[in-house]
Formats: sequence, C-alpha cells, structure tokens
Amino acid sequence: MDSINIKQLAEKLNLSTSTVSRAFRGHSDINKETKEKILAMARELNYQPNHMASNLRDKKSRTIAVIVPEIANNFFSRAINGIERVARDNGYHVQIYLTNDDFDREVAFISQLHNGRVDGIIMSVTGEANDHSYMHKFRKKSIPLVFFDRMYDDINASKVSTNDYDSSFAATKHLIDKGCTRIVYLVVNKNLSIGKMRMQGYKDALESAGLPFVENLVIDCSNELIHNIDILEGVFRVIKPDGVFASVERLAIASYYVCHNMNLKIGDDIKIICFSSLEIASLLNPPLSTITQPAYDMGVEAAKILFRQLGMIEERTGNNDENVSEQVVLQSDLVIRQSTLGLK
Repeated sequence: MDSINIKQLAEKLNLSTSTVSRAFRGHSDINKETKEKILAMARELNYQPNHMASNLRDKKSRTIAVIVPEIANNFFSRAINGIERVARDNGYHVQIYLTNDDFDREVAFISQLHNGRVDGIIMSVTGEANDHSYMHKFRKKSIPLVFFDRMYDDINASKVSTNDYDSSFAATKHLIDKGCTRIVYLVVNKNLSIGKMRMQGYKDALESAGLPFVENLVIDCSNELIHNIDILEGVFRVIKPDGVFASVERLAIASYYVCHNMNLKIGDDIKIICFSSLEIASLLNPPLSTITQPAYDMGVEAAKILFRQLGMIEERTGNNDENVSEQVVLQSDLVIRQSTLGLK
C-alpha cells in the first residue's frame, strides 16, 4: 500500500486533521477511545506521523526547557517528574539544563534558549548575581518563563513557591520549644529570595520567644560537602550550638557527619531540623526532622502555568505584550522525628 498523509487518514476516520494530530502528540483532550481508533487505523494503513515537519509548519519545537541548579537533590528530581508528566500530557518533550549553581552557565543557557530552540522555560535560579539584565532582555521575547522554588524577585514572571517564612518560623519555634537557645542557621546563599524568607522566619521566631538574633549564629556554607564539614566542625567547637536549622538538605547531612566525628548525640546534645524532600530522612540515625516541600506538586503547578501561557500566546493576534504573571504558594509539611525529639 502506498503511504498516505494525515489528511487522508483523517478523512477515512471522519475526523479533523487537528484531532488526528493531537492524538499522535498525546494531548489529554483526546479521549481514550478516539485515540485508540486513530492509532489502530494508522497501523492498518502504515501511517507514520512526521512530527518534525509539523513542528516546522507550526514554528514550534514542542519542547520546554527546565533549568535547575542540581538534580542529585531529591527535591529537584521530584519537581522534574511533575513537570514531565504535564508536558507529556500536552504532547511536549522536556530538556534538562543543569547549572550546578554556576551563574555563568545560567546566563549561557538563557542566551541559547531565547532563539526559539524551546517554546517555554521553567527555571530555578542560581541567585549568584544582582545583575539580571540578561533576564530582562529574554523577557522581551515571546517565550514564557515560570520560576519555581528559587527565583529573582525583580523579574516579572510567574512564580511557584512554598510558604517558606511560615515553615521557618514553625521549625525555629519547635527547636525553641524543645529547649534550644543557641540555634545556628545554616545557609548557602542569603541573597536568594527563599534564603531571605527562610532567615526572616528564623529571626522572627527568636524574637517572638524573647531570644536575641545573633549575626554570628548565621553560618555561610557552600555546596561542597568536605568544605561544609570543615566549616561546621569549627562552628560546633567554638559556638557549641544546641540547635541546628539547615536551610537546605545538604547542610543537615554535613551536620550529621560532624556530629558523628565529634561524638555528639543528635537529638540530645544537639537538635537538627532542615528543609528537605529526602525520602530516606526517616531512615537516618536518628531520623531527621524536616520541612518537606511538595516538590512534585510544585513541578506540576509550574508546568500547568507554562502551558496556560503557551495557550494564551497561540490565541493572540498581533499582541506581543508579556503574559500576565501568576503567583502560586503551596504549603510545606513540618515532619518531626528523633533528630529534634531526642533518642528513645
């Protein structure tokens, strides 16, 4: 049998070519029976869709970029899973761009992507510089951008975050309620929007309990485990904290190493809590108290916003104004375990 085109296939099925095209792209608005009918007829007639040609006609890549600082962190891997699910339902592919918290790599990625290589971008930023002029140039393009978790406050774009201030306040209050009076706050980058909100929650919880905020108890750390262990060993010897609030997961893990090296009993000698989506938090010795962010749901929400904006672009007629930005705040869960309750 000679090969047929999509128009001929649609005529045999008594369907529109757009319906047939959406079925092959995996769009969620095509019901299961119709999709199976289309695919069965395509197999029977040996029809193979030409996605590349279709994309060129539509001037679309059918691809979105996801820019993240790391993927070893369980939070980002779960968020990417949520993004990928929504992208797949809309017939899109996902490309991952890993910055490794390197600002120059972030700038390079944005510069590469504004030329139409992707149809939209979902991004968690490095936050390593105050000059975001490269982002302002990018926003003049018609490519939608959605920030999640880590974002630049001075960039007009949709943002998906969690209740970082409330979570930090509650975590610090929990440490105080457990008798902690010298609580060190561990942070990698105080200039990030989430870093500012989390530290403000920490400061306000201290003030609410009548404890002073001491600048020396805010400890600047890095992204390197060995370096963090060196920093924290000095801190634990000199300051002798009775509580540790780690703003990111890796700093809690470094604290565990240091406590082991110094024979400190976590939960008794020193209590530790952190922001973390670590699935094995309950299996650590002792189990780690966490503020668990809804990482998967954040990814889903960011992707849904992006595809709403892509839909708005398709409906425009000669209007190149920026998309209306959306702000979504999801709730994190405070999960208390033995690292703050003490050993039993």
